[in-house]
Amino acid sequence: MKGKIYIINPDFERLTEIIKHMRARQDIDRRSLDELEHSFSSRDELGLIKEVRKIKNSRSDSEWARIEELEAELSRAIVVDFNKILPDFVTMNSKVYLRDMDTGKNEFYQLVYPEDADIEQNKISILAPIGTAILGYKVGDIIEWKVPAGLRRLKIKKIVYQPEAAKEYYL
Repeated sequence: MKGKIYIINPDFERLTEIIKHMRARQDIDRRSLDELEHSFSSRDELGLIKEVRKIKNSRSDSEWARIEELEAELSRAIVVDFNKILPDFVTMNSKVYLRDMDTGKNEFYQLVYPEDADIEQNKISILAPIGTAILGYKVGDIIEWKVPAGLRRLKIKKIVYQPEAAKEYYL
């Protein structure tokens, strides 16, 4: 079992809303496919809908897994006042250096909300596996999580920017 993570209340509330929105969207997608499937009568049309459903479900399964991972992280969270979070904890919009413990490679990321993600600018979404993994941890922590190729281990080396430490509370 992983330990507790630390998060400020506005981030906790916004992430909880993102989860609710994604669950609602997923339910709508499934209902739309059901309605579409019932509106077609020919075997070819039904076969096409079944193929679309298969593709949609595979995409939804990975999306669902990300939602569940974020929920699991939030269930372990200790919500703290933004004035009291220590500057060595990764919060939303933090800029961090990570070290891959297996390759020794250093990586730099900014942890952002999904709509702000831009991999070319090293802005990773909280919904990306690495984003979910680093939220709430502190400098020196080693984060481990399963990836298709096995186990990935990253150490939080340095936080070069944390909004709360910079007294920028509402980004």
